[in-house]
Amino acid sequence: MLVDSQTGKVTVTPLCGHLDFSFASAWHPDGVTFATGKQDKTCRVWDVRNLSKSVAVLKGNLGAIRSIRYTSDGQYMMMAEPADFVHVYDVKSGYEKEQEIYFFGEISGISFSPDTESLFIGVWDRTYGGLLEYGRQKCVAKGILIFN
Repeated sequence: MLVDSQTGKVTVTPLCGHLDFSFASAWHPDGVTFATGKQDKTCRVWDVRNLSKSVAVLKGNLGAIRSIRYTSDGQYMMMAEPADFVHVYDVKSGYEKEQEIYFFGEISGISFSPDTESLFIGVWDRTYGGLLEYGRQKCVAKGILIFN
C-alpha cells in the first residue's frame, strides 16, 4: 500500500496485483512512477495518478525481486533477483526492451553510477565474491544501449 508520508498512518490506496511479500521499491526521478519487487518473482511499475492497475509487470527467473534502482536520468531501471540474474529495462520503451545479465553468485546489492554510464553488482560468494562493473555502450544494430 502507498502511505501518506506526512502522517505515516493514512493509507492513500492499496496496491493490488502482487501475490506475496514485498522486498524492494524505488521511485523514478519523475516522482510519478515507482516500482515494487516482491516474493512472487515480479516487479510491478506503478503510476501514482492511476493506482488501479500496474503500468508493467516484469518477471524474474529464479526468485524474489530483492533490489530495484533507476538511473538518475530515468532512462533505465534495474532489478535484481537473490542470485544469478539482474535485469536492466529501457524505461522509454515502456519496459519492453530488456537486457538480462547472468552470472554465478548471490547478489548483495546493485547500483548505477551517478553519471549513468556504469552499473555495479555486488556478488556475495566465498569463492567468487566481488563487485562487477558494466559500462554502457550503444548497440547500433538494435538501436538500444546495452551494458557490458
